[in-house]
Amino acid sequence: MSTYLADKAEDLAVEGPSARFTYRRMGPQGGVPLVLLNRFRGTIDWWDPEFLDYLAADRDVIVFDNVGVGYTGGEPRDSLEGFAEGAIEFIEALGLAQADLLGWSLGGIVAQRVALRRPELVRKLVVAGSSPAGWVPDAPPMSEKVLGIMAKPDADLEDMLYLFYPDTEAARASGHEHFNHVSLRLAAGGPAVSEVAAQGMLTAAGQLLAAPFDQVQAELEAIKHPVLYANGLNDVMIPAHNSYVAVQHLDNAVLVLYSGAGHAFLFQYAKAFTKQVVDFLAA
Repeated sequence: MSTYLADKAEDLAVEGPSARFTYRRMGPQGGVPLVLLNRFRGTIDWWDPEFLDYLAADRDVIVFDNVGVGYTGGEPRDSLEGFAEGAIEFIEALGLAQADLLGWSLGGIVAQRVALRRPELVRKLVVAGSSPAGWVPDAPPMSEKVLGIMAKPDADLEDMLYLFYPDTEAARASGHEHFNHVSLRLAAGGPAVSEVAAQGMLTAAGQLLAAPFDQVQAELEAIKHPVLYANGLNDVMIPAHNSYVAVQHLDNAVLVLYSGAGHAFLFQYAKAFTKQVVDFLAA
């Protein structure tokens, strides 16, 4: 098994208005930190340490669990506004004047809402495997199989591979590598996402799908930050189509798509994607 610096990052804590947040911080401190916002049913143990090591090679990188999720206490949230409020509380509790945000999946939608609610708190946005906050015209719907796996409290390896990686030999091999990478943290027995918290995430997702596109468009047009949108072309959870639509309504956006990859493209193409991120944040 490979050794990663991210696996040695200590659990830290900071008090916020709603919870005692648990987080990990990696890389050289100084400048504008990069704060990562996680996916549906994800905790800080699920960030791939190889991906984190690439990001933190010369950047200040912070991962955290939102209110009521994983290692962080408090009442789980059940709306986009609640998740955004939790992220803002965490950033302010750390005393950060400004942060770059990288949100994956649900975290990408939350990151965009943070930028709308507190634009001065955010410098740049990276939206990975994600979507605008609402219904997107002509987007293919989630299949019954995807919805069924998302509802499972005990999804197995095959379920996760189906959600995150295309059904090709190369992609599945990358998927097995990812689950091997996170196995050290997961084997330590840290808290998973509770079913109450997971149901809150599902409730928030359902509310988002009801938002009309004119509202979605107005919110995208209100984001004036530089934004890097990225996705895998074979994402069965949040189609790349959504990213393509989003950048058409953003003021200052870049779109990157990865062929042969799905929802977890950021781990499948960890080195290439982190270079994109680092170059974007440095520009």
